[in-house]
Amino acid sequence: MADKQFDVLVIGGGPGGYVAAIRAAQLGFKTACAESNPYADPKGEPRLGGTCLNVGCIPSKALLHTSHLFEEAEHAFEGQGIKVSGGVSIDVPTMIGRKNKVVDQLTQGIKGLFKKNKVTFLAGHGSFESAGAGGYVVKVGNETVEAKHVIIATGSKPRHLPGVPVDNKIVCDNVGALDFDAVPKKLGVIGAGVIGLEMGSVWRRLGADVTVLEALPDFMGFADVDVAKEALKVFAKQGLKIQTGVTIGDTKVTKKGVSITYTDKDGKEAKLDCDRLIVSVGRIPNTDGLNAAAVGLNVNERGQIVVDGHCKSNLPNVYAVGDVVRGPMLAHKAMEEAVMVAEIIAGQAGHCNLDMVPGVIYTSPEIAWVGKTEQQLKAEGVAYRAGKIPFMANGRALGSGDPTGFVKMLACASTDRILGVHIIGANASELISEAVVAMEFGAASEDLARICHAHPTLSEVVHEAALAVDKRPLHF
Repeated sequence: MADKQFDVLVIGGGPGGYVAAIRAAQLGFKTACAESNPYADPKGEPRLGGTCLNVGCIPSKALLHTSHLFEEAEHAFEGQGIKVSGGVSIDVPTMIGRKNKVVDQLTQGIKGLFKKNKVTFLAGHGSFESAGAGGYVVKVGNETVEAKHVIIATGSKPRHLPGVPVDNKIVCDNVGALDFDAVPKKLGVIGAGVIGLEMGSVWRRLGADVTVLEALPDFMGFADVDVAKEALKVFAKQGLKIQTGVTIGDTKVTKKGVSITYTDKDGKEAKLDCDRLIVSVGRIPNTDGLNAAAVGLNVNERGQIVVDGHCKSNLPNVYAVGDVVRGPMLAHKAMEEAVMVAEIIAGQAGHCNLDMVPGVIYTSPEIAWVGKTEQQLKAEGVAYRAGKIPFMANGRALGSGDPTGFVKMLACASTDRILGVHIIGANASELISEAVVAMEFGAASEDLARICHAHPTLSEVVHEAALAVDKRPLHF
């Protein structure tokens, strides 16, 4: 007999897990959420929020904000007539302390939401024991829990490279990269993906000499080609040293820091000596300790739990959401899947359209996109029209002193339906939502072109890009 019985048990307390638990409870289910990771809690207690709130999305944005303000004060204030006497300096411990306070506030906030919605928090890692007539028996810490429905939301963990030992002091993944005690003079970054570019940007702004080593031949090959070209140009101008087509060799920690040998794109041997190294070569699904074999849960060769379009596994009443399943490893995608699953369990029509999940890189300028890239449309043989408008043509961007980048809209040549929107520029992370809404409702570029946008706003560049699809922009 299990110690406790629930209608729904969620394994994992990250964005997918805690949202699934809250929504299930709102729908009237007796719900529990199991989480074991202590992260950086000073008391050693399990913290909700997963990677995103503890060592990912939220703390990185806090550091990006602080470093952006620092760079603005150093390089942009004077041009706007703002005098900073005595120069500008950064207190890294204070910056890290502020970041930690933001994390503490949000993680504690989830506990408050659990209390408000009557979700039972179980401290411990969920591990399957058996399946029976009453549901699934799961071991959580020292307790045995039985649940009719199980939602797995165990997230992902950093991918490490063979021969590159991560100690999160000198050689760091995303966890250690958020907790440097000082600005390194020289910083190496392996991987030019989202995490590598964001954390490289943080420490470059604060004074580090940053070199990014990327294995793939093309920079940001996942992005629209025009956005990737613009980003590379801007980042190089900012001082990020980016090398592509690199093959990493030996990595050795020395008394002075870390030494990386590698082969460059031309096949020449090279070496990078730096004070610290960030390894950001992607993430892998986390199914450690889940004991999937005990109940016959299907896990593929990539470590992902195999699910259908509604996140249902091969087992009755067992679902999985977020980074542990197919699709982009993004917190907002996990949340949408979580709501969908909870509503399906309740007999409702849950929905999550993976084709309309936006991607964002919070560098400066920000980069955001949704839908197809131009190279994807060409490869698929889809006839399209493109509209592209620079922020330089926008009054708000010029007035704000940051007119870098552009908005690019791609629409079907025959139906005018919007197929993709790609933005590089200030507030791209916010502007992309207009495109997501429009595309989710099957809008044409003409629909956005006919909608009144407030003036002066950055959103007008989205409007102009829609007009440009029909070759009738008004301000460019």
